[in-house]
Amino acid sequence: MKTDIEIAQAAEKEPILKIAQKLGLNEDDIEYYGKYKAKLAPSALAGRTKEGKLILVTAITPTPAGEGKTTTTIGLADGLSRLGKKTVVALREPSLGPVFGIKGGAAGGGYAQVVPMEDINLHFTGDFHAVGAANNLLAAMLDNHIFQGNELGIDPARVTWKRCVDMNDRQLRYVEDGLGGPKSGVPRKDGFDITVASEVMAILCLATSMEDLKARLARIIVGYTYAGRPVTAGDLKAAGAMAALLKDAMKPNLVQTLEGTPALVHGGPFANIAHGCNSVVATRAALKLGDYVVTEAGFGADLGAEKFLDIKCRFAGLKPSAVVIVATVRALKMHGGLDKTQLSCEDLGALERGLPNLLRHVSNIKNVYMLPAVVAINRFPADTDAEIALVIERCKALGVNVRLSTVWAEGGKGGEALAEEVVRLAETENNFTYAYDPVLPIKEKIGLVVRKIYGGRGVIYTPEAEEQIAALEKLGFGNTPVCMAKTQYSFSDDATKLGAPTDFDVTVRAVRVSAGAGFVVALTGNIMTMPGLPKRPAAEKIDVDENGNITGLF
Repeated sequence: MKTDIEIAQAAEKEPILKIAQKLGLNEDDIEYYGKYKAKLAPSALAGRTKEGKLILVTAITPTPAGEGKTTTTIGLADGLSRLGKKTVVALREPSLGPVFGIKGGAAGGGYAQVVPMEDINLHFTGDFHAVGAANNLLAAMLDNHIFQGNELGIDPARVTWKRCVDMNDRQLRYVEDGLGGPKSGVPRKDGFDITVASEVMAILCLATSMEDLKARLARIIVGYTYAGRPVTAGDLKAAGAMAALLKDAMKPNLVQTLEGTPALVHGGPFANIAHGCNSVVATRAALKLGDYVVTEAGFGADLGAEKFLDIKCRFAGLKPSAVVIVATVRALKMHGGLDKTQLSCEDLGALERGLPNLLRHVSNIKNVYMLPAVVAINRFPADTDAEIALVIERCKALGVNVRLSTVWAEGGKGGEALAEEVVRLAETENNFTYAYDPVLPIKEKIGLVVRKIYGGRGVIYTPEAEEQIAALEKLGFGNTPVCMAKTQYSFSDDATKLGAPTDFDVTVRAVRVSAGAGFVVALTGNIMTMPGLPKRPAAEKIDVDENGNITGLF
C-alpha cells in the first residue's frame, strides 16, 4: 500500500495557470511561486459579484482512531467536480508544530489530497514565517520602547505580548529575557506562543483588506501602563511595518487537488487555542470564483465549527448552505470505551455508547445553528454492515441522512454520493442563526457556549478570570464574540471525558482580549498556547535525499 506522500509524489500535477484558468483567471491574475503554486493577485476578483454556495465540513470529537476531516473535504470537492459543479476547496495551511509533532502531514490523505503536498506541509509560500516576523517585530519594538526611556510608561510586569515560533517547543513557554546587563534590555518574565496562536495569525485570517489589516494590527493590546491604561501596537507605531511584512501573506495561495480541483490554502489558526478557520479573504475569493466552496474548520464541531459560525461567519457576513459532519465507526467505538487495539472487531455495544458524541454534534448544527446537515462516514474495511446500519438509524431519528465516503481509497469517485446529498441540501434555503448575541456580558456568552454547544452544566471562574473579565468589560470589550480555548478531545475541558458527557462544569482560568482580532479568549482547563513535542516526534521519521525528495510526511 502506498503512503500518502508516495501517492502525492506520483501524481501528475497540472501547471498552476491551467488551474487558474478553470476559475476564469488569466496569467495576470496570479503571482507564480514555482510551477504548481501561486498567489491570487488583487486583480483576480475585479468585477466579480456572484456568490457561490458555502459548504462547511466539520467532525466528531477527535480520537487517536482518526476521522479524516481534511481528506473528506478534499474528496467531497472532487466529488462535486465530478458532478459537473465548478468547485473550489478552501483550507487552512498546516502548522510545522503538528507536522513535526504528532500528526505528520496535514494536506489530506490517500487519493484525496492537495498538492504539492510536501510544500504545503513545510514552508509553502512563507505565510507563517511572515506572521512570525510581524509578531516578533512588535515584540522587539515593545521592548525597545521600554529600554529607550519608556515614554508611554509601560509596566514591564504587565506586558501581555509574547514572541512566537511555529514549532512545538515547551522549553519556551516561560522565559526570562533582557538579561546580561544594562545594554541588553530590561529584564522581565516573557514567553513564546506557537505562531498559529498569535493574534497576528487571527488578524490575518479575519482581515478583509490591507486597510482593515492595518486597523486591526493597530488595535492589538501589548500591555498596560503603570496607571492601568492599555498600550497598543498603534501607540508603538508598529502597525505599518507589520503590515508591510504581511503584504504578500495577505494574498490567498492557489494549488490543486490530485484530481485538478482548484484549492485556496491560506492562513491557519488552531481551533483549540484560536478560531480554527482559513482566511476570510480566501473564502470570499473562492465564493466569487466557484459555484460550490468546500471549507473545513478545525477539530470537532464544538471547537472549529462553533468558531467558524459564531466568529468568522459573523464578522464576514457568510452564510453556509450545508454542513458535513465527518465520523468513523472506529472513532465512535473509542468514544464508547473500546481500546484502540480492538477497533477492527464488530462491537455494536461500544458503537451504541459512542454514538451520542456524533448525535450531539449533529443536533448542535441542526437545532442550534439551524443549518442542514449530512453525516459522512469515512468507511474502513473492518466496518460491518450492522455497524453502518446502526449509525444510519440513529441519525435518521434526528432527521439527518448518512452517506458513506471512500475518498481515501477512491478520490472523488468515493465522494460522489456525499456530493449529491450536499447539492440537495444546499439547494434549499435555511434559517442560519448564531449560538449567542455578542452584546451579552462575557460570562453569559461563555455560559451559553458551555450549555448549548458542549452540553455542560455551568462555568467555574478562577479569581484571576473574574478579575480579568471585570477589567475587560470596563475597558469596553464586553460586546465581542468569545473564542474558547479548550481541549479538542472532549466536549468538556477534561480530555479523558469521551463520548457526550453531561453534568460537568468548565473551568475558565484566564480571560484575555484579542482586540485586533475582535474577540475575547477564554482559557479553560490546562490548554496551552505553546504545545510540546511527544516522546517520539513525527520529525524523527522525516528525511530528504540528495535529489530533494522528502520522505516520512505520512
